[in-house]
Amino acid sequence: MKPEIQIPTLVSNPPVNSPPNPSNPSKIPIRPQKIRKLSSTTETSQSIITSNSTGTITKNRRRGSSQLTKTLPQIIKPLSGNGEIENALRHLRLADPLLCSLIDTLPFPVFESHQLPFLALCKSILYQQLAYKAGTSIYTRFVSLCGGEDVVCPDIVLSLSAQQLKQIGVSGRKASYLYDLSNKYKNGILSDDTVVKMDDRSLFTMLSMVKGIGSWSVHMFMIFSLHRPDVLPVSDLGVRKGVKMLHGLEELPRPSEMEQLCEKWRPYRSVGAWYMWRFIEGKGTPTTAAVVMEGGRIQPLQ
Repeated sequence: MKPEIQIPTLVSNPPVNSPPNPSNPSKIPIRPQKIRKLSSTTETSQSIITSNSTGTITKNRRRGSSQLTKTLPQIIKPLSGNGEIENALRHLRLADPLLCSLIDTLPFPVFESHQLPFLALCKSILYQQLAYKAGTSIYTRFVSLCGGEDVVCPDIVLSLSAQQLKQIGVSGRKASYLYDLSNKYKNGILSDDTVVKMDDRSLFTMLSMVKGIGSWSVHMFMIFSLHRPDVLPVSDLGVRKGVKMLHGLEELPRPSEMEQLCEKWRPYRSVGAWYMWRFIEGKGTPTTAAVVMEGGRIQPLQ
């Protein structure tokens, strides 16, 4: 009898001894492992599928987490917050050396208004196209007609007739603006809470939907009422003149040029704009810029 030959196999199970085939001794006698191979392939496929599924789930979780992070409301620190003006000045000094002399010589920026958004927007509408004293006179009568600043609200404004508003100096056009603003508040399109929490881009879009409130009015509201730190009023003539003088330009910069020249001021472009107003005021440059100084503070006017 021929001695039994053991040949190692490549499968994970212990080698199987099989007697040689007498009819064909040159072939290696290996017992077919069809079932095991199929099982092994299936296990491998399941392993791959499980691995891929796990990877996909992980990626989806990460992607979902990333998207959730992007949609979460941003924490907006107003310029009236503790230390925010100091942070802005440090940034502007480093970002734009041209501003250093202005920061050293001009007064410290102040953002003190703390009116509720609805009242501030009403005030913005009433002051449009008026000198500061005339606007103040009409606004004072408007507040008195409503019963005081603390009670000015959409329902109160809607209860006033156009004739009542006309008697205190409010034109029919401005009265329609006040009614449109009040209706958007009453219908839930706007509210003081959402206005305060909205990011700059969304807020600009929503407020621009109100009749009589254009881009300039929105920018002034965001800077002087909400104290948003990164607002650049590219259409304001005063700011454009200030940037022109600061950079020694021959012509007033267009809005697109304003964006480029003032990009380095981010995220404190509101403070940079504040210095442009004070800069042209100090130079005594004639301007139709919609701001005047009152008690050392810039008051927006259109």
